[in-house]
Amino acid sequence: MSALPPLFLDLAIILITAGVITVVFKWLKQPLVLGYIVAGFFIGPYFPWFPAVKDATDVHVWSDIGIVFLMFALGLEFSIKKLKRVGSTGAITALTELAIMFLIGSSVGRLLGWSSMECIFLGCMLSISSTSIIIKSFEDLKLKQQKFTSSVTAVLVVEDMIAVLLLVILSTISVSKSFDGGELVMSFGKLIFFLIVWFTFGIFLIPTFLRWMRRYMTEETLCIVAVGLCFGMVVLASYAGFSTALGAFVMGAILAETIEADVIHRIITPIKNLFCAVFFVSVGMLVDPHILVKYIWPILIIAGTVILFKSSAATVGFILSGKNIKTAIQSGFCFCQIGEFSFIIAGLGLSFGVINPDIYPIIVSVSIVTTFVTPYMIKAANPFFNFVEPRMPQRLKEALNRYSNSAKQTNQTVSVRLFLKKQFSSILIYGAINGAILLLSFTLLKPLLNRMFVSADGTPLVWGNLIGMTVTLVILLPFVWAMAVRNVNRERIKELLDSKEYSQAIVIPVLLLRYFLALLFIGLVIGNYIHLAVGFLVILAVFIVLVVLFSKRTISFYQRIENQFIENFNSRQAQQSFKIPTLLENNFYLERVPVSQYSPYAGKRLMDTNFREDYGINIVSIERAGMVYDLPNKEMLILPGDRMSVMGSEEQIAHLRSVLDVEPDMLIHDHSDNELNIYRLTVHDNNPFIGQTISESKFAQHYHAMIIAIERGGKQILNPRSYTVFCEGDVVWFVSPDELDIHKFTRD
Repeated sequence: MSALPPLFLDLAIILITAGVITVVFKWLKQPLVLGYIVAGFFIGPYFPWFPAVKDATDVHVWSDIGIVFLMFALGLEFSIKKLKRVGSTGAITALTELAIMFLIGSSVGRLLGWSSMECIFLGCMLSISSTSIIIKSFEDLKLKQQKFTSSVTAVLVVEDMIAVLLLVILSTISVSKSFDGGELVMSFGKLIFFLIVWFTFGIFLIPTFLRWMRRYMTEETLCIVAVGLCFGMVVLASYAGFSTALGAFVMGAILAETIEADVIHRIITPIKNLFCAVFFVSVGMLVDPHILVKYIWPILIIAGTVILFKSSAATVGFILSGKNIKTAIQSGFCFCQIGEFSFIIAGLGLSFGVINPDIYPIIVSVSIVTTFVTPYMIKAANPFFNFVEPRMPQRLKEALNRYSNSAKQTNQTVSVRLFLKKQFSSILIYGAINGAILLLSFTLLKPLLNRMFVSADGTPLVWGNLIGMTVTLVILLPFVWAMAVRNVNRERIKELLDSKEYSQAIVIPVLLLRYFLALLFIGLVIGNYIHLAVGFLVILAVFIVLVVLFSKRTISFYQRIENQFIENFNSRQAQQSFKIPTLLENNFYLERVPVSQYSPYAGKRLMDTNFREDYGINIVSIERAGMVYDLPNKEMLILPGDRMSVMGSEEQIAHLRSVLDVEPDMLIHDHSDNELNIYRLTVHDNNPFIGQTISESKFAQHYHAMIIAIERGGKQILNPRSYTVFCEGDVVWFVSPDELDIHKFTRD
């Protein structure tokens, strides 16, 4: 028999230890993530009194997979439309927190006597929060449906994007010892470009693919397809120079817009839980007591700085974004830790040799300490608010309330601002699509054609370039047309030019920019395949000819593409009974909430629930066994497994979800106290049942019993029918929850 690979033993140690420790933490009513970290410490290399993991490399690979599944699940729960609503909150809060923590972190580094480069790296490491820790804490504390968590998630997404840029900036500084603003701009543009391309093509292609496969798909195949798409996007993100976590989140967000999103989330949850457990255990394995003792003061100082100032900086950011005091404190107290990106930044500094090697274990220890504190900080937010709010000066409270209300009012865009938003959105989206088409054409199509059409001496023939140029222009033309004239309403533009004196200085340059960029893409194609000078000479003529000859066909072709994209993007919302009007969608939500078998409302009629009075929501429809009952009758029963479409505010729906989608306090319930008693009765010649059928004897009604078998002539009649006649000598087996005197059956 071949030797067992060490990974099998390592996984056995990891999962058994994690299982036992987390059961203890569950009994102590502590977050499970803390149990995973403690389990990791016990099986790590620094705890000699317990079996240790032998191959840490394989374990770290599995932990990386755990991060992928965690971010994928996060994307499935995240809505692009919701990000649009909280986008300003995410950007303002993340940038505020980044600026404050970079300054504080750098200052702490100087107080500890570190070098300038080490201070810069420390400031960056303390600026990025741990998405995985916060999301896991939300799950353990059952806060995922709370109103403030959507704002926290938006900030985490922005922080992850900022972390990618920080890696580029720090790499540049480490090599050149100087700041390269041009490379920063290029990196940011690259990130925006790939995000637009991935979301646009993903939402256009993937829902269509799933719709085609739906009739052939089971839960098993859907799980395989979803995980395959997730890792496919992870690979694409890695090739593009981004983190695997970002790729997993992007694919989750794309699939979140499909009607399969809920099923995908349900079937991958066990996989996510398994790999995430390995990830958090691997973090606990990094805890070295000797490092904690040697650097105890720097660790405590940095950890205290993170816990105190990072949560305060986030709270300030949420206030600046227009959130009220309670929401700002609830959200800000979540940002009191550092995590995986801090490890990556520290590793980057080590690889370039610009930071002391001892900084890495210090950062790991700080991450462990702040991870332990995170769940308690989240739970302390409400008590802290209840303590602070009555003691705040009245003028300060009024000023903050006025600022919060004014921030909401500034979100109501005027006509010119709305015009600019639409125009620049078109430029970004169609520019990214056109750029992706050109990238594929220049890197794949052109080399292929140059290998196919070559002369005897190996020189590429002009025919190959002409074919490549023609194919690229045909594919590009609908999107070039969209970039030039899409969302350009002549009547609306005329109103803008007439209504504002400064509108001409805004509207006309923006329109000219769109036309110029559209022509530029055509020129790039012609210039790359033929000659740059020729491309710019013929660009205007080609564009005019194509628009004149094919404008109707182009518009029709593009319209079909856009309609398909919009249909896919709104496919999940299309399953709702109706669409909430635009004027109301910022305050009202329409969501499906599953009814758990443990819900106190399961088995009740709608008229007995008082949902509108108690929770302020309306029941729009109930989905049951593939059927949808719109505006259900008040006499309708609520059954376990129902999916209720409810309408209300985000906070009201979250409150209702907590009593409908109830998790059991125990996974398995022991019903040994309610076991049925089993009896054996022989039908003698004086028994009154002889000659009667089971139905006529009213056996079940009289004795609260059920006959399960009759022995007759050496044969057994299992589950006898109601028309079975009792005969002399029958042996009747029956069960009853009552304690029965078997002798009374012979006396009756």
